[in-house]
Amino acid sequence: MRSVNYQPNNKVSLLESGVELFPALLAEMDAAQHEIHFETYIFADDDTGKAVEQALIAAGRRGVKVRVVIDWFGSGNTQCRRLKAAFAEAGVFCRIFNPWFKKGVTRTHRKITVIDRKVAFVGGINVNDDYLCDYDPHKRLPAPRWDFAVRVVGPLVADIHREAQAQWARVGHMGILRRLDLFREMKRDGPVAGSGPMQAGFVVRDNLRNRRTIQRAYLQAIGRARHSILMANPYFAPGRKFREALGRAAERGVKVTLLIGVGEFKLQDMVAHSFYPKLLGCGVTVVEYQKTQLHAKVAVIDEDWATVGSSNCDGLSLFLNQEANVVVRDAGFARSMRAHIEAGVAEGVIIPCDHFKHVGRFKRAGYEAAYFFYKLVMRIVAIGYA
Repeated sequence: MRSVNYQPNNKVSLLESGVELFPALLAEMDAAQHEIHFETYIFADDDTGKAVEQALIAAGRRGVKVRVVIDWFGSGNTQCRRLKAAFAEAGVFCRIFNPWFKKGVTRTHRKITVIDRKVAFVGGINVNDDYLCDYDPHKRLPAPRWDFAVRVVGPLVADIHREAQAQWARVGHMGILRRLDLFREMKRDGPVAGSGPMQAGFVVRDNLRNRRTIQRAYLQAIGRARHSILMANPYFAPGRKFREALGRAAERGVKVTLLIGVGEFKLQDMVAHSFYPKLLGCGVTVVEYQKTQLHAKVAVIDEDWATVGSSNCDGLSLFLNQEANVVVRDAGFARSMRAHIEAGVAEGVIIPCDHFKHVGRFKRAGYEAAYFFYKLVMRIVAIGYA
């Protein structure tokens, strides 16, 4: 399995939810002098979305080259059309990813921003209000949505920038001359000086050369774990290899804790519940987060491995959609990430080991039927899920 390509000398700062991400992001956009690459799944028409929209428009009007990629399904046709028109008027270039499913069911679920090739933001946070539900913008959450992103400065920014440029080329309809110009622009990416203490890698999942990259990064880290695995994920429905890797880690004495979001989609909850008996039987601790919408896709393994990104641990993220994660090898960053996840675990509900002894036969059958249906759909739309 191909290893993560780590770059040394980075400074990676953890940002919790939109309350920390958007002030930092808007400040960097306001200071941009040359170029902004911006990609998101949801670009909502709320106060948060309008603030980001106005920052991108202001940058375009002062001569910054701004390229925006928005997912059509995540943001909606009406919003995509409105944004594209508003951006065009300000000289901002905007492309819509896979409108009307013309190129199949794949979505871009990534959240990436690169500014002046000097600073990048990567994570799971969409452009929407922390208090408004992702799938129902009229539903107010009981507490801010729980999610994370990172701000990156250092050599890793060049890797993120190259991927942002490549995505821009893939999404658009560019002639040969324009593609050659973009290729020359990508080749101008030189090494970015860094003075940070961290080794970090950028891993993406697509349906070309990087079909299993994010899952491999997880599996390698899980396979090498010696002490602890702490994961938070809203939609837990990975394939058999991933689940078995977690079970084997627990059986060899690694403390494995899964913090799982529940309460959004009943079918998703039922699929996750179908995995609980085997996971609990192997010694995995399963905790359900019910305080608010859990949207974080983060993990810490042992003392110095951590990841933050857009990839859920389910079939859609691991085998179908385009995703992006940052992996950090640094003890200080891992401690910070661990503290956040442990705080989430403290607010969750631990599933007892004997929980399923009290679950009725018909309910268990419902869980198994939900998983069978989910697996069937994933095998049709996402090659590789098992």
